[in-house]
Amino acid sequence: MIRIKRVYDRPAKEDGERFLVERLWPRGMKKEALQLSAWCRDVAPSDELRRWFNHDPAKWKEFQRRYRAELTHRRTVWQKLLDAAEQGDITLLYSARDLEHNSAIVLKSYLEEILLEKKSGQG
Repeated sequence: MIRIKRVYDRPAKEDGERFLVERLWPRGMKKEALQLSAWCRDVAPSDELRRWFNHDPAKWKEFQRRYRAELTHRRTVWQKLLDAAEQGDITLLYSARDLEHNSAIVLKSYLEEILLEKKSGQG
């Protein structure tokens, strides 16, 4: 199972492996507090896309399309997450305040679609 969680929420046993999926380190967070398996900064949206989106809900649909396109062209940056998800539970950590419009939601959906394709024999 793939979960998403804000970095400011407490770690839990059911989180499984925890991966920070932000390009920038979250403000005010100590490395030890996050209990990370890895910081996967390259899986985050490009700086250009992140700045363009600027957490504007009006740009959400287009942001999803553009971010998915980036992910499609950069398999090596998310393959580690996919491998971990195939082995057990993982949690993607993000720092955005917006719980409904953030890159971790898109990444989770993208990875789940690939896992589903692999299970159905299409991948």
